[in-house]
Amino acid sequence: MMPPTLHILENDHWQIGILPETGASVAFGRVKQGDSSRDVMRPTDPADYDDPSLCASFVLIPWSNRIRDARFRFHGQEYPLEPNSADGNAIHGDTRRRTWQAESAGSERLSLSFNSTAHNQVNFPWQFSALVEYWLDGADFGMTLSLKNIDEEAFPAGFGQHPYFVRTDDVQLELPVDQHYPLVHAMPTGAAEPMIPDLDFRALRRLGDVPKLDNLFRGRQGDRPARIVYPSWDLELAITSDPIFEHLIAFAPEGKPFFAVEPVTNANDGFNLFEQGIAGSGVFVLEPGEEKRGQIRLRTVGL
Repeated sequence: MMPPTLHILENDHWQIGILPETGASVAFGRVKQGDSSRDVMRPTDPADYDDPSLCASFVLIPWSNRIRDARFRFHGQEYPLEPNSADGNAIHGDTRRRTWQAESAGSERLSLSFNSTAHNQVNFPWQFSALVEYWLDGADFGMTLSLKNIDEEAFPAGFGQHPYFVRTDDVQLELPVDQHYPLVHAMPTGAAEPMIPDLDFRALRRLGDVPKLDNLFRGRQGDRPARIVYPSWDLELAITSDPIFEHLIAFAPEGKPFFAVEPVTNANDGFNLFEQGIAGSGVFVLEPGEEKRGQIRLRTVGL
């Protein structure tokens, strides 16, 4: 079997590898420093280019994170999904293990499309199309996501990106969010609540201060970026995203050389929260023909 196609974007600041046939996933994200480059996003072993879960980042469409027990209600009707995680939930949408089509490609920009009608057994009850555009603009590595309803009925939806970053002993994190969700097995037990000290990264803080993270946040502080600071590398990444990305997920498993900071629109189990009338689910409803779009930027800053 042929290995997945790798498309490389490159400028004076970044080198990015994209895998259109692996769910439009990112294979690597390298920042240039002088005559060398450094992996700041978790690099993918080329032998694993066909596995989005091992990639540097992957697309979450038409929902992000989990749906409890792989079923949800919308307008009073229950919709079952296929479980695709060990805990029996439906996770990370449908498109990350499918081939996306290149619409345009260049040295600093790549546009990819997905249409559910061209695929079998899509794990979502309605038809949709999506676009992801990766682009470089000076020190910015940008990602634009869009999702369109091409069905005859309205449906609930969400999207996001799942970028992993290299973890060093001294890496520091700043998350400008004022609320967290109480979680049980990664599922909210209700609406978001005020921040608590153990999870408070509103000021720059060593990631190692917390043994592990798998937490969901909302209550963004305006347009303040999330920050990842590598003191030993003299490097900072600033993550900004459009207001549609109401939520931020931080995932830092204990003992692993990586962590994730995920800008997403909807909360974990957002479809069920939305149906229950819990405020702040981040779920949007797309009417037939309607489209939603959002942009994320990673900016490299020298210290």
